[in-house]
Amino acid sequence: MSDTAPTPIRTGLAEAEVQAQLEEFDVDGPLVGIVMGSSSDMEAMEKAAKELRERGIPHEMKVMSAHREADVVAEYAKSAKSRGLRVVIAGAGISAALPGAVAAHTDLPVIGVPLSGRLTAAGGLDAILSIVQMPPGVPVACVGLDNARNAAILAAQILAA
Repeated sequence: MSDTAPTPIRTGLAEAEVQAQLEEFDVDGPLVGIVMGSSSDMEAMEKAAKELRERGIPHEMKVMSAHREADVVAEYAKSAKSRGLRVVIAGAGISAALPGAVAAHTDLPVIGVPLSGRLTAAGGLDAILSIVQMPPGVPVACVGLDNARNAAILAAQILAA
């Protein structure tokens, strides 16, 4: 038998602790992450950033290659939720592996933006098919070719739901 009495539950203390933790959370931090496979994708993906800015939605933009920086992509996706992100927009062309690579490492909604370019096949069809055809259990929403603005609108709708 123990000599110590059970500790009484103090709801006021628990509420104060929760409030203190909430105050530490960065409410002005980004809610949407915008990632792209190459700096050459910046001009196209800036349209998503512009739409989010106009809507007052905090966001961040980063360049990371699913092929050349697989570990960076995985870490970004794994830490996204804990950093306060609620949606990730991922733009890529050619093989367009980035949206799927991000989705494989997070349970946040991922919106893929297929991008056209001088190396794409059939005007960007390769990127569209790469993003649309994800394996079971790795969902990625897909907007139209080069349509980063629609991705931002969809992200705003997800945030408002």
